[in-house]
Amino acid sequence: MKRRSIRQYAPKPVEADHLEAMRRACAEFRPFQSARAVLVTDAPEDVYRGVPGGYGKIKGAPALLAFVGNMQSPDVQEALGYMGEGVILEATALGLATCWVGGFFWPKRAAALASVSQNERVLAVTPIGYAREGSSLEERAMSRFGRNWQRRPLSDLVSGLEEKEWPAWMKAALEAARLAPSAMNRQPWRFHVDKGSITVSADSVVNPTMVVSKRLDCGIAMLHIEIGALSAGVKGGWELQKSPQVARFKASAES
Repeated sequence: MKRRSIRQYAPKPVEADHLEAMRRACAEFRPFQSARAVLVTDAPEDVYRGVPGGYGKIKGAPALLAFVGNMQSPDVQEALGYMGEGVILEATALGLATCWVGGFFWPKRAAALASVSQNERVLAVTPIGYAREGSSLEERAMSRFGRNWQRRPLSDLVSGLEEKEWPAWMKAALEAARLAPSAMNRQPWRFHVDKGSITVSADSVVNPTMVVSKRLDCGIAMLHIEIGALSAGVKGGWELQKSPQVARFKASAES
């Protein structure tokens, strides 16, 4: 709930204990074998490109995370979004600033930094560092007074059971999913709820200029759904689905 994308960073290195915590997160949080995170501690600024007509280029970040996917896996996009958001939220918990960057970086430069293997690609990166003083105000101005932080109401996103029939865990999970970041804040996810489950799908809106997969965005929302359910005391598991559906979360028990 506290996280915001930050593009302007303070000119100081990441503390050693924070770097070690991020290394552990990259090594230990691999829920899907097709996706992994690589910490780069000497990150050149020319990895990033500016965003025409919107946010500016990433500046001052001393480190980055490269999110690497095995392109032979049919589920690589959602796997990478889920994994990447878990690592990003771990960084947030440590007091580090981050920003999902999916379309405005140079993939070949990032791949060289991350030492990718055959069949792998860097699908997204995030800078890591400490927010520059006053950066929140600047980010807000650049995003047209917070438009990029706004989220659609659940009534626009959810089908299936009426809201009055949702158990507490489902309400918490869907509210958490609303907060998920997405490319250009497009919020492409749709949720169908049945008794005991939430199915995530990608919307049908076509934007030929958008290079970031909607399934990657939906993977981020998946992570938020699971965190929301856990906050209400409910565990569950994911069943991956075929397009346009992405995955179904099934609750295993309610407390």
